[in-house]
Amino acid sequence: MTSAYKIIEHTYDMVVVGAGGAGLRATFGLAQKGLNTACISKVFPTRSHTVAAQGGVAAALANMGEDDWRYHFYDTVKGSDWLGDQDAIEYMCREAIPAIYELEHYGLPFSRTEDGKIYQRPFGGMTTRFGEGPPAQRTCAAADRTGHAMLHTLYQQSLAHDAQFFVEFFALDLIMDSEGACRGVLALEMATGDLHLFRAQGVVLATGGYGRAYFSCTSAHTCTGDGGGMVLRAGLALQDMEFVQFHPTGIYGAGCLITEGVRGEGGILRNSLGERFMERYAPSVKDLAPRDMVSRSMTIEIREGRGVGEHKDHILLDLTHLGPEVIHERLPGIAESARIFAGVDVEKEPIPVLPTVHYNMGGIPTNLHGEVVQLRNGNPDAVVPGLYAIGEAACVSVHGANRLGSNSLLDLVVFGRAVANRAGETITKGAKHKPVPKESVDAALANLDRIRYAKGELPTAQVRLAMQRTMQADAAVFRTGETLAEGVEKIGKVFDSFKDVGVTDRSLIWNSDLIETLELQNLLGQAVVTMNSALNRTESRGAHAREDYPNRDDVNWLKHTLASIDSEGKVSIDYRPVHLNTLTDEIKPVPPKARVY
Repeated sequence: MTSAYKIIEHTYDMVVVGAGGAGLRATFGLAQKGLNTACISKVFPTRSHTVAAQGGVAAALANMGEDDWRYHFYDTVKGSDWLGDQDAIEYMCREAIPAIYELEHYGLPFSRTEDGKIYQRPFGGMTTRFGEGPPAQRTCAAADRTGHAMLHTLYQQSLAHDAQFFVEFFALDLIMDSEGACRGVLALEMATGDLHLFRAQGVVLATGGYGRAYFSCTSAHTCTGDGGGMVLRAGLALQDMEFVQFHPTGIYGAGCLITEGVRGEGGILRNSLGERFMERYAPSVKDLAPRDMVSRSMTIEIREGRGVGEHKDHILLDLTHLGPEVIHERLPGIAESARIFAGVDVEKEPIPVLPTVHYNMGGIPTNLHGEVVQLRNGNPDAVVPGLYAIGEAACVSVHGANRLGSNSLLDLVVFGRAVANRAGETITKGAKHKPVPKESVDAALANLDRIRYAKGELPTAQVRLAMQRTMQADAAVFRTGETLAEGVEKIGKVFDSFKDVGVTDRSLIWNSDLIETLELQNLLGQAVVTMNSALNRTESRGAHAREDYPNRDDVNWLKHTLASIDSEGKVSIDYRPVHLNTLTDEIKPVPPKARVY
């Protein structure tokens, strides 16, 4: 097979796949350590999906009132519904503070208080005094364009540290050797059609989530979970894929994100009666309850006939009382999005919103150094040599069953930095590479060849739509055994139908038909393991709400799901224990208890 394609070889110490917040923080961090680093990305770095993050990044700086990283730790454990690993959560919350000051020094233009400190706003689930005190103002913001500011800052730093970028390169598959170690990655240069083999001592997957497996989501069209797809094809398992976050406030009909920062600044959710209904469901924090709770509350209001609009199928987000000054200073992008996508002037009328798929808590299992781990010979923390994952593509797990808003941008910078630190300790600059495993390269080429010349009857768009509608219908905010069993059957048929997909363009240069089909392959594997994992977990925890099993079941289900899939679509499920221990004695573990706000 290798003879049929010309392959250009590159040799690096480290290769990062993906140039969002996590990928860029790792890229410049690795280059800073003196390692010869390449970053490959299918889009120009500043167009990565981190650019869409609005609300901010959490860190207990205490610029706007009382705060402590230990309070942040407690909130994150509770927010995760006790599925988060407490050693990793401690690491993230402690490291948040230096990580934010670093970003400030690198040039991130945070909004400021009157006395020049970084401005911080309240966000859902962020409290003080271990849940007993008032809401915390913990989310550091650059107006409502924090992700945009972060991405540009990190890209500039990567360029300043002489990292090498390969832009508009599509990663095809991991190159794994017979001992299960990662030796590099094969990629397609979309502008020329050339294939490139990147050999490296370590490959970092920072490819983002797989939101586009759903019909309605806040994700860009590029969010196709390419890293997770490659990991599944390499025979490795993904973790906690049943936990998919619905953001309460996607614009009705468009799916575009309206940041939680709107409610942090005082925005209120109202039903058709004009009621501030969140008082019923979370009396202490109201509209700033965690996202899973707000999404469920909105869905209940709609179900019970208090939705708004002609079809009574959505909710209103009211910020008319905030006044023009607050809106212009703190939420200018939101006002613009509402005007463009909902035709609403937010100073005078509310925004129509609906829970929309937003974030994947599950992903590639890693330890707190970003090293990919698998269950091997009874060891649940066995490291896969040469393979790392960070950001939304990874599952550390600091988010557990439900991510708190503004912890995702934090996850990117803390664990992007952690990978760089780990590689700096363990990777020898310029070390000799082992021979390339020819079988692995051949398998990657065979997969590309099979899809490039696919002559089936079904267009890619048709298969993709069937997948998206199935996920939207059967792996939704509320789930039952019946709908999930039906979903498993339906998504299995969609997976099988991929064998009959047809690609009409055979070229390799700017072939969007081919790229979209390769992306669909990545999405489909993850859609199947998500649906199967959800059917398998017979409890409600965080974002996974089973109406037939409404309670959390710590006796049977306080564990991480590991799911893998074979080439025929058969899913295998195993488990890893949740780390209920902390990293140091500076904070005690939080034992599981009822999650109420």
